[in-house]
Amino acid sequence: MAKKPDLPKEFLKRLHGITAKRARAVIDHIMEHGHVTTEELATRYGYGHPPRGARDVREQGIPLDTFFLKDSKGRRMAAYKFADPNDVRRGMLGGRKVFSKEFKRGLMEANGCRCHVCLQPYEDRYLQVDHRVPYEVAGDVPVDERCSPDYMLLCGSCNRAKSWSCEHCPNWLDLKKTSVCESCYWAKPEDYNHVATEQVRRLDLAWVGDEVGDYDRLKAQAVKAKVPVPQFVREVLKGIGRR
Repeated sequence: MAKKPDLPKEFLKRLHGITAKRARAVIDHIMEHGHVTTEELATRYGYGHPPRGARDVREQGIPLDTFFLKDSKGRRMAAYKFADPNDVRRGMLGGRKVFSKEFKRGLMEANGCRCHVCLQPYEDRYLQVDHRVPYEVAGDVPVDERCSPDYMLLCGSCNRAKSWSCEHCPNWLDLKKTSVCESCYWAKPEDYNHVATEQVRRLDLAWVGDEVGDYDRLKAQAVKAKVPVPQFVREVLKGIGRR
């Protein structure tokens, strides 16, 4: 069994002040055993995606370090322990703040009832308010200090894609610099210079309604040319650019 962490009183006070059920269970486990593994998060606490257990704690502003052990079958697995108590992120203490219907309505009135990434229109119930700079990087501000340009509306598909990309980004994992996020595609798809710190350019397209036939014809041409549809679209655009 790992040695229980010897924690400063102020840090312990903050730990005991967290009441969110899922984060509380993970924190209590680390306090008791020194760390928690992804195997334990899955088998003991029911996490289908075990790293989410660490994220639940980090979203409360509690810093965690990741290291690696062997699971019960001898495979490499991640484990989490408390990091430097001085790295407590006070802007995140207490967890995420909910967004009011009025705040979401204001975003829709300002930007339209559509996803900010794929630009497709949706009914308001299918759109989610999202921090342009991830909560895990910048935390949150008091509800009455929120500024609407710091947030955007995303459809479920784009929100999941952003989450996956951000969770694998070096800035998310280590640097935590808001300036890096602010120049990223996932914060400002209309004006960016990198995607999760990589020199990549993205174009998210969707064919809707009467446009579906256009896509089917495009796909048929790609199949005939024996190339994937994205590659075929690139070649078409290159051809247009040479004219």
